[in-house]
Amino acid sequence: MNRRAAAIGAEAWGVAEATVFFIVPDVGLTFLALRDLRGSLRAAAWALAGALAGGLLMLLWGARSPEAAARLLDWVPAISPALVARVHAQVDAHGLGAVLFGPLAGIPYKIYAVDWGARHGPWLPFLLVSLPARAVRFFLTPLVAAGVRRLLVPLTRGRAAAEAGLLAAFWIGFYAFYFTVFAE
Repeated sequence: MNRRAAAIGAEAWGVAEATVFFIVPDVGLTFLALRDLRGSLRAAAWALAGALAGGLLMLLWGARSPEAAARLLDWVPAISPALVARVHAQVDAHGLGAVLFGPLAGIPYKIYAVDWGARHGPWLPFLLVSLPARAVRFFLTPLVAAGVRRLLVPLTRGRAAAEAGLLAAFWIGFYAFYFTVFAE
């Protein structure tokens, strides 16, 4: 994949996942990391930029029309009213600190953005906290995928199809578990 296509794809995926899509950019980043770690890290930076832009859009929408933004969240798979209420309670208790740890626990970032916007919280601190909250995972998952690939090379003999198949099985299992746990 060429650099420009990887950048555009990663940025679009970042925006999409921060707004309405429910599959994290980490999926694409890890597949890219199987063959091009440096390229996957560049793509991670673009995914981060897209995620921040998408988060800002959701924050602004939450500020302008919290009911409509909440209806959109309700439409996204694995986001329930109970999960939205949980995020609201986390933000009540921890302020923007909730944004740092919630997405690492599998809670969609978009909920925090809408909640913060509905509170008319300032956008710049939200983006500043979002930067490390999103960057940690976006940069860590390609590194982990590349490291695991190195461990599996004796098993796969470096065959791209075998490695991609194992990674696909991981992500399918991950999302089967995720949708089982978060679909309330």
